[in-house]
Amino acid sequence: MDKQKQQQAYQNYVKKKTPVHSLPVNMAKAFVTGGIICVIGQCILNYCKGQGLDKDISGGWTSMLLILLSVLLTGFNLYPQIAKWGGAGALVPITGFANSVASPAIEYQKEGQVMGIGCKIFTIAGPVILYGIFSSWVLGLIYWILKCTGII
Repeated sequence: MDKQKQQQAYQNYVKKKTPVHSLPVNMAKAFVTGGIICVIGQCILNYCKGQGLDKDISGGWTSMLLILLSVLLTGFNLYPQIAKWGGAGALVPITGFANSVASPAIEYQKEGQVMGIGCKIFTIAGPVILYGIFSSWVLGLIYWILKCTGII
């Protein structure tokens, strides 16, 4: 009986400490956060086009400025707060990827250029790069095979 009471007390403790999340609220926060990032990106794109730049150059500037903004917000410790509130809305776009590269670089800079920044910078982004390149290779191979067989 004593063991059962301990187990029940532990389960009650876990229930009390485990945060309760509302899926609709989290989805709305992600939508708003991602939407704000997209609106900022669209404003940059429109501004660049208004300055006479073509579509591709404007898109490049938009990507670079969003990455710069994300890294600056990460450096000032604001992006993690945005990501905590907005969830996937802040982590999925290019800004989230820039944050995942900048965070370890900032955190481990005290350990030096090689053993700190160099070793830790891609701890989060490395798998994304690896599997992104690998999956694009596999899809390219499938496309090539389909093209050679005349299916496409």
